[in-house]
Amino acid sequence: MAIRILVTGGTFDKEYDELRGVLSFRETHVPDMLRLGRCRVDVTVETLMMIDSLDMSDEQRQAIAERCRGVPEECIVITHGTDTMVDTARVVAQADVGKTVVLTGAMIPYAFGSSDGMFNLGSAVSFAQALPPGVYVAMNGRWFDWNNVRKNRDTGVFEALR
Repeated sequence: MAIRILVTGGTFDKEYDELRGVLSFRETHVPDMLRLGRCRVDVTVETLMMIDSLDMSDEQRQAIAERCRGVPEECIVITHGTDTMVDTARVVAQADVGKTVVLTGAMIPYAFGSSDGMFNLGSAVSFAQALPPGVYVAMNGRWFDWNNVRKNRDTGVFEALR
């Protein structure tokens, strides 16, 4: 089973820019993460954009949905910033792409070494293979239907609405 991983940026891929003293983007860490995790699944990694999800526009969300429709794989993982992950999941779900799409992210950048990103990526790859067509959010070993999840900003975890 082949999986397409669509990279959009988010904390997942942020790095500390020592010269400017800010978090920024260079290139995705996803291939390294898959290699270190010894992933044996047929995966194609495609970078769509490298932005903070708080800066993502409606047009960019639509482009993500269109790319989901356009790729040949039936299973898709989207790496995304956690702040607006559910917003993008909604757009993809409304586009009715007819595939299994799992959005995931990280609360701590992979480059920091203590990130939850590797675990979340591995979980998302597994969920993409096991779940039926639909749109899901996968964080911290759990999966949620796109319309039954929120990021609890007080606790820093994703949780079901009901």
